[in-house]
Amino acid sequence: MADDSRGWEFLTGFLLGAVAGAAAALLLAPQSGEETREQIRERGIELQSRAGDLSETGQKRAEELAAQARARAEEAERRGRLALDEQRSRLQEAIDEGKEAASKKRDELMARLEAEKAKRTPPASA
Repeated sequence: MADDSRGWEFLTGFLLGAVAGAAAALLLAPQSGEETREQIRERGIELQSRAGDLSETGQKRAEELAAQARARAEEAERRGRLALDEQRSRLQEAIDEGKEAASKKRDELMARLEAEKAKRTPPASA
């Protein structure tokens, strides 16, 4: 039973402390409830205005970042096209050089073939 009475003593003390604290808060409050509500309204309006300003700032920053991203993408595309054109040019040069080398080799082989034919066929007597 001793434990049971200590629980009630604690609860009673806790409730008396809460009532005393609430009374002290009301007596020592720096302003009335109406003033507090008005201050909360003003603070809400101020916060709403700041939120609007932050929203505008965020939107402008997002637009700037989007413009920068577009510019970077355009630059990357331009560089990619230049690299592609350069590679096409190199490939075309290689193809042209290959064709020229093949033509020279064919002419060389044809000349050898003609020379071999000339060696093997006896001259025609007239």
